[in-house]
Amino acid sequence: MNITLIGSGHMGSGLAKRISRTAHALVITGRNDAKAKALADSVGAAFKATPAASEGADLVIVATPYADAVSALGSAGNVKGKVIVDITNPLSADYMSLSIGYTTSAAEQIQRAFPEAKVVKAFNTVFAQVLSEGAEPGGTRVQVFYAGDDAGAKEAVKVLIQSMGLVPVDAGALINARYLEPLAGLNIYFGYGAGRGTAIAPAWIGIA
Repeated sequence: MNITLIGSGHMGSGLAKRISRTAHALVITGRNDAKAKALADSVGAAFKATPAASEGADLVIVATPYADAVSALGSAGNVKGKVIVDITNPLSADYMSLSIGYTTSAAEQIQRAFPEAKVVKAFNTVFAQVLSEGAEPGGTRVQVFYAGDDAGAKEAVKVLIQSMGLVPVDAGALINARYLEPLAGLNIYFGYGAGRGTAIAPAWIGIA
């Protein structure tokens, strides 16, 4: 697939490192051209400045803070018909609560802003360290929950997750991002509030 990654922060860098080890063609962009280009150069990806960054992409990953996601996607070019992977979490300034939730989610708000795109929630429960280092906590392959309303878009994200050596877990319709975003908040609490560090990831396991 042709993938455009928007963002060169911790999560953007983690995803870039992981995706660069696959056969996908990766383009990196961001509001800071120099930083985005440096990341692209470091992982062997291409760099494109906005607003043409999403041109030719099959899949666009928005790896910015939630507050910047809509403007970043809008600046990246025409995303009509494209798969948008939303990895954001609508966190408060202290990362200890959600700024929106219960009756909506970051993913649903992004879908509302770009109704002709196909939004899939994914990767929001995985720390950047786990992505970038390729380390699997406890020797277990990391699960990536994904949710969306378009079957084809979800299949594309599933293929991406598998190609990265991770385990895709179908979490249903996009409305279920309302569950995935609080789950990410809990993961952040365990990582930072409870002092367990960032080499952890949530998983759904079978008991029987």
